[in-house]
Amino acid sequence: MRIAVFGTGAVGGYFGGRLAQAGEEVVFIARGEQLRALRDHGLRVDSPKGDFILQPVQATDDPTQVGIVDAVLVCVKAWQVAEAALACRPLVGPETFVVPLQNGVEAPAQLAAVLGAEHVLGGLCRIISLVVEPGHIRHAGLEPYVACGELDNRPSRRTERLREAFARAGVTAEIPLDIQVALWEKFLFIASFSGVGAVTRAPAGVLRSLPETRQMLEQAMDEVFAVARAREIGLPEEVIRQTMALIDSLPPDGTASMQRDIVEGRPSELESQNGAVVRLGQEAGVATPLNTFIYHSLLPLESRARGRVQFKI
Repeated sequence: MRIAVFGTGAVGGYFGGRLAQAGEEVVFIARGEQLRALRDHGLRVDSPKGDFILQPVQATDDPTQVGIVDAVLVCVKAWQVAEAALACRPLVGPETFVVPLQNGVEAPAQLAAVLGAEHVLGGLCRIISLVVEPGHIRHAGLEPYVACGELDNRPSRRTERLREAFARAGVTAEIPLDIQVALWEKFLFIASFSGVGAVTRAPAGVLRSLPETRQMLEQAMDEVFAVARAREIGLPEEVIRQTMALIDSLPPDGTASMQRDIVEGRPSELESQNGAVVRLGQEAGVATPLNTFIYHSLLPLESRARGRVQFKI
């Protein structure tokens, strides 16, 4: 398959790198120092699943130079999806499909509004990875996982082709029976883990071991569960227990990307995670007091990172 990876950070670098390593034709859309590093030195990935270096790498900051591809993996941060959708247009032909892999539940609708719903799949990934330096990705935890599916859950050849490509690349991939349920299961995990981690500044090992922060995690998940059910998303009853088991399996020093961004003073996915829980809860008439507290507590730092307010910390 000819695949464009739009956004070559910790997620796009890892999954795009694995696909290219397995023989797929991958073009990375990157910019700035990341693009220069890819062109000059290739892509380096360190991982418990095996280290590798790709060189040379097909990389550009201009999608018009790439042409139409079979698939686009949108791997930018959640708050960049609307901009990415516009920039993706030159990559999309009649048969192209676009798969968002960022956190949150709103990206498919954002992409469909620009590119057309017929071109968009639901998608998600699970991995703990980070950019060590430009052109260098480190997979730090979790079994790399990708799920994708048609937004109406019908079987399709294109979802199967992508699943097969990831399988050839050694990535666990599946097509869920209900992609909306899968998206909200991931959302329940990442919004709770990110939000509680960011507001406490503590890693997974501490969050799960202290009774008080463990209770916070479960309460945050309860609120996401209630919002999902109010929006007629059929999350299973056991999802919170299963998600806590996932958190119990994380490396003790594991943190979420939103937490790291906030701690390091960068713009984060706060609006697409805890902010979205609050917003979607208000739309559905569901109270979300803990997520509201987390969202409001982190807003000053988020606003500071985006240049909206100034203060010393």
